Amino acid sequence: MKKKASKKPPIKHWSHSSLMAFLRNPLAWYKRYVEEIYDTPTTPAAVVGSAGHLALEHFYSGAPKDIAIQKGLEYVRGVADFELNFGAAKSRKAKKEKRKHMEEEYLRAIGYYLARPPRHTVLGVEVRGVVEVEGLPLPIKAISDLVVASRVEKGAVDIVDHKFVASFSKGGAGKPLFIIQAIFNYYTVRELFGKPVRRFIVYECKKTKNADGSPQMRRYEIDFKKHTEDFKVFHRLISDATEEIARRRVYLPNPSDMFEGDNSFAIYRLELVDE
Repeated sequence: MKKKASKKPPIKHWSHSSLMAFLRNPLAWYKRYVEEIYDTPTTPAAVVGSAGHLALEHFYSGAPKDIAIQKGLEYVRGVADFELNFGAAKSRKAKKEKRKHMEEEYLRAIGYYLARPPRHTVLGVEVRGVVEVEGLPLPIKAISDLVVASRVEKGAVDIVDHKFVASFSKGGAGKPLFIIQAIFNYYTVRELFGKPVRRFIVYECKKTKNADGSPQMRRYEIDFKKHTEDFKVFHRLISDATEEIARRRVYLPNPSDMFEGDNSFAIYRLELVDE
């Protein structure tokens, strides 16, 4: 069987979100990251998470807690109805209740986090970068919530990531999703700060109150010195994914994708994407 000829990759760089989107639903990935069409409504959970990140960006930049919380709340209230996927909530009353629930969930979650916020020597907040990495066919992009002075290695830095979740992750620091994200951030921070990068620290904040009174926060730690083999897998994954998007192919939908399955299938049905 004759192999299809390769062409130039249709994207300029990989990010953690774009790689995960491609692996989950290639057609939805093509729409967002190649055609750059961003018309898929966001979810209430995503809005709450973004609001939490915005509040923490202000808090770790020096804002008082109440001001930081207000910034996040303003974000929630500023998201227009047409930007939201309300799910089963169709009537005006139901949508109003959904919005009220979003605000309550945000205030509860950020309240849990800021009750006893982790303390760090912060060197950078919302650190963004696109860098070239030796051996990789495309540059990679990442956004780090915090870059902080490492407490386990003098002169090194740690990366801190925040997640607002409905339930704590299974697998802990060994979760592949965490490790892939960690390596994206490792390379960008190493290049931007010019220092050794020692750890990737994830704080998960559970949005619903634990009935047993257990902590609402969990901390996961990835020590890069213990994950040398994962770097090899990361390089292979990026290289294979780049080769896959560079060849001539038909982008197929994934109807089982709980977030974008319907949308990607509609694009395929209407033949809106050429080979």
